[in-house]
Amino acid sequence: MAQPCNVVVLISGSGSNLQALIDAIAAGLPARIGAVISNRADAYGLVRAQNAGIATAVLDHKGFDGREAFDRALIERIDAQRPDLVVLAGFMRILSAEFVRHYAGRLLNIHPSLLPRYKGLHTHQRALEAGDAEHGCSVHFVTEELDGGPLVVQAVVPVLNGDTPDSLAQRVQRGEHHIYPLAVRWFAEGRLRLGEQGVELDGQPLPASGRQIRDLPQPG
Repeated sequence: MAQPCNVVVLISGSGSNLQALIDAIAAGLPARIGAVISNRADAYGLVRAQNAGIATAVLDHKGFDGREAFDRALIERIDAQRPDLVVLAGFMRILSAEFVRHYAGRLLNIHPSLLPRYKGLHTHQRALEAGDAEHGCSVHFVTEELDGGPLVVQAVVPVLNGDTPDSLAQRVQRGEHHIYPLAVRWFAEGRLRLGEQGVELDGQPLPASGRQIRDLPQPG
């Protein structure tokens, strides 16, 4: 039997996407989380990891002389786990080119917008201000362009009358918790790869927008 895909997860905050991965693994996703690493000691995601029996580490970026020095130390911590895949789950750091190149093709991120729209922060507010009918989230391979790597899968949700940034964020987050474990499953099963021509799923190139999912499972 093949070994499960060994994953390292990087977090900075509450870790809700980490929890979605933990739950998916418990339900049969063929992966294991070797370690959860945070740049913040107060990240609640560390508690989630510890409750699941996952090793944790804190690497405070404020203790390093610049981004490159922090990223080199982070690479050392990650590589000690010999990961097949590195997952960014609310890791609030802009990564250096050296870091991104080191994990090329095995570094995933999730972003709360339908990329390429609304890179950066405050995505829900920006979608509302633009009057968009649809919003969502995107899983992508990480490249040196911020929130600009090739797309894997997007969850599309409607923007409803009366939505606030908070209510829209909750709907988008349900999408995140569905598509991030899905993308990790594809990678773990050997179905997803980043090739020279872009993202491939089951040996076929994905469109620039990735796989789009509109009919999300309803909660509860």
